[in-house]
Amino acid sequence: MQRNRIIVSGSFRTLSPSLSLCSSSMAGGGEAQAPTSSLSLEKQFEDFRVQLQESGSLRERIRAMAMEIESTTRLMYASLLLVHQSRPTPELLEKAKAQIGVLKELYNRLAEVLRECDGQYYRYHGDWRSETQTVVSLLAFMHWLETGSLLMHSEAEEKLGLNNSGFGLDIEDYLVGVCFMSNELPRYVVNQVTAGDYDCPRKVLKFLTDLHAAFRMLNLRNDFLRKKFDGMKYDLKRVEEVYYDVKIRGLTANGDPIGEQGNHGES
Repeated sequence: MQRNRIIVSGSFRTLSPSLSLCSSSMAGGGEAQAPTSSLSLEKQFEDFRVQLQESGSLRERIRAMAMEIESTTRLMYASLLLVHQSRPTPELLEKAKAQIGVLKELYNRLAEVLRECDGQYYRYHGDWRSETQTVVSLLAFMHWLETGSLLMHSEAEEKLGLNNSGFGLDIEDYLVGVCFMSNELPRYVVNQVTAGDYDCPRKVLKFLTDLHAAFRMLNLRNDFLRKKFDGMKYDLKRVEEVYYDVKIRGLTANGDPIGEQGNHGES
């Protein structure tokens, strides 16, 4: 049987037939595996492309609705700003409350979109988070103007047509919205005192004191919510300063100093 021979440095060496066959078979196997690996890689990235395209399309739809929510909140805020100018509150509240139905419809449409990606609520939550926080702050401010009390989480969900089982109001969004609402109160107090409502600082001070004490029950992390809660202390301090100033001046709810009120009573 003739052996295969190779030339190395000018000399002949014999090569085993079995070794020669093994080398050729390995080369053939490598050529067969390469196309399989390439197809697998291509399929994986094609799947990625489809998933990213679908996610991007879904995100665009969500952002479009978030922009509509923002536009609606701007109309509400424009109406509520007039409260600081001592305009008739019932009229302003009715104008702002007319937008709540629009918001409810927008959140219902947003919930329908999210049903297409069941279980991925928090993947897209950031696309409407800030708008929802603003909505809560406006609803809470309107509720306080009407009742003098805090809008509860369940009440906010009901106004927006949300529910815990499907698409609910995130607790942190609610809390941040409440913090935003407290930012409006110092300005409101100053303007009301200027207009002659000297009992307003006392009411707001009690409300903010109770609200601040309630927040202190929470173990907040060092994040955005914690920073907003820390800002509430300054809102409380500003209202306290107005209240103490009114009290030191001896002003009463009807606008007269305490001494003058007594004189009016004697006459």
